[in-house]
Amino acid sequence: MRSIGEIARDSGLGVSALRFYDRAGVLVPAWVDPVSGYRWYEPGQLEEARLLARVRRAGMPLADIRLVLASWSGTDTDLVRKLLTAHLRRLELGLSDARSEFSALRALLDQRENLMTSLRVATVRLTIAAPELAAALDTVRFAASTDPELPMLGGVLFDIEGEHLHVVATDRYRLAVARAAVDGHDGSRVQVIVPTPLADAMRALAHGEGPARLSLDGNRVTLEVGDRQAAGQCLDHDFPDYRRLLPQTGDRRALVEVADFREALETGPVRRDETGTHDLSVLRVTDDGAVVLCPDGDAGDAGDAGDPDRVAVNREFLLDALAAGGRDRLVLELTAPTAPIAIRRSDDESGFSILMPVRLED
Repeated sequence: MRSIGEIARDSGLGVSALRFYDRAGVLVPAWVDPVSGYRWYEPGQLEEARLLARVRRAGMPLADIRLVLASWSGTDTDLVRKLLTAHLRRLELGLSDARSEFSALRALLDQRENLMTSLRVATVRLTIAAPELAAALDTVRFAASTDPELPMLGGVLFDIEGEHLHVVATDRYRLAVARAAVDGHDGSRVQVIVPTPLADAMRALAHGEGPARLSLDGNRVTLEVGDRQAAGQCLDHDFPDYRRLLPQTGDRRALVEVADFREALETGPVRRDETGTHDLSVLRVTDDGAVVLCPDGDAGDAGDAGDPDRVAVNREFLLDALAAGGRDRLVLELTAPTAPIAIRRSDDESGFSILMPVRLED
């Protein structure tokens, strides 16, 4: 007999996927321990699991997967061939439809680009307290993208409006926002994307007390602190409308002691994501407002998509967000297994980050 972990490792299916397919009656273990609930498989079921992993990666519907596995070992393979051919035809038609839709979207984008008014202006001069700018950059820096395919995310957005500067960074999987007060701005909204190396240089300047002078001249941005200066070209891209990405206040909030919570994350239970490259922590907010880590035990099936109290998250990303929060206590907000997780400061709602959850089940 082979354990569920061994079958997962050798087949390419995650443990959570194997649990799902057991409950769906597609790949049922040969024996389930009545005490622990742990699943065991016969050696011959490894071939079925590998077959299941292949058709799953191809996106085959569950109803067809059932028939493929049921017919695979028979002498008449005609049904399997017809199911594979039919699914391939659906994929090809879907790709054709997607190409048409994307062509239409690109045409709409071309029209919008011709009509849109840029938020960049010729000249802006303002002052900001150096410690506030440093704190804001520290809050968001961890979330900046390093993906060369998405250069518009490879920097920090400076969004100036009214008496505030919002700094924002995102890599699609996490987003961080912080705010600082500014003086000398006329109130109109201005946005520029500061490349990450330049943002780091600005942070290095803003380590002391006193005012910092921020200047925007077209696509050039300059920060002056005393007699020192960091300057460079802004990224020639538009940043996504981050305000539309911000979650509503979660209905499950928990105040955590950061040091204790970090230790629990670093030493507590983890599971691997489906690619096998990232450690996931499964969180649950209890009725009394505490955050607990769900064990990777089989009987509990932690992280089920149907359980609104359990959310899986990339552990490294969560540790980064806790460090960037800059407080001994932070508030975690969880809404649903598929909704973003918010990490907020309890004393300052203007500085926060959100993390995208990781789906554990089909």
